[in-house]
Amino acid sequence: SSRPEPQIGIVPEPAHAAQFLVLRVRDRARNAKAVAAVLAELPARVAELDPGERPAKLAVTIGYGPEMWDALSPSRRPPGLRPFPVLESGGRRAPSTGGDVLLHITSALRDLTFDVALEARTRLGDLVEVMEDVAAFRRKDARDLTGFIDGTENPKGDERAEWALVTDEDPDFAGGSYVFTQRYVHDLAKWTRLTVPAQEDVIGRRKPDSEELSDELKPDTAHAARSNLEVDGEELKIVRQSLPYGTTSEHGLFFIAYCRTLDIPEQMLARMMGTSGDGLYDRLMDFSRAVSGAYFFAPSLPKLRELAS
Repeated sequence: SSRPEPQIGIVPEPAHAAQFLVLRVRDRARNAKAVAAVLAELPARVAELDPGERPAKLAVTIGYGPEMWDALSPSRRPPGLRPFPVLESGGRRAPSTGGDVLLHITSALRDLTFDVALEARTRLGDLVEVMEDVAAFRRKDARDLTGFIDGTENPKGDERAEWALVTDEDPDFAGGSYVFTQRYVHDLAKWTRLTVPAQEDVIGRRKPDSEELSDELKPDTAHAARSNLEVDGEELKIVRQSLPYGTTSEHGLFFIAYCRTLDIPEQMLARMMGTSGDGLYDRLMDFSRAVSGAYFFAPSLPKLRELAS
């Protein structure tokens, strides 16, 4: 199709290492354009740092939050972009921490993700303050710190672009993608006290091979059941690029999803947190808590340059 070229980090399978930066722009009205100008040069810089056949698979994806869009493009912001709503139920909480800029930097090489993040921050200087600065990594065969494979239901191949990228439904923003981020902190001490069968009931999958439990065996509160969204018999999907992160004292999952509409992850999360109206929630939320939450829109490459001008 004639879709404008998307940013290169959205569709590929997750690389070995990632660095996530969420930034707040100081004095948006004054500094938004200057920030966008620095960031618009990053994709070219990435191509320079990783020339040839991309052995390092270096990619950067830049997303802007709703208030940043209003500052950069007051008359035209992506129609589905809004602040992330706080969800709260039964002692579970998905906070809304927001952010103006998301940098999602991925590579097969940990040093390159760090170099790009550091360079971007150095060039942005005092124009921004840092809200999240998280180095994440792929574990074994894509396993979360719970020991279960993460993202089994993720779209594969051509399906990824199909679920992640805006197309003709919104020609102004085609080639772009809505982005949802949340940082989760796991309570692994509590988690590891469960037997493996009990863990499998929480997740809804077998631990060794990620095989989904049969409908008879899978509890309604299993993660696989609650995070699965079906509308009129069609399974709605998002493209997750989530990775584990952390130190030995605080660790978990940096959740990030690219999608054509934020309605999909918002409904999934409502089912997980227990605010969807059916009285159920995702048992995994008893072992992991969200400490951040934000929505962004990652524009196409031409739009990224246009916003900086």
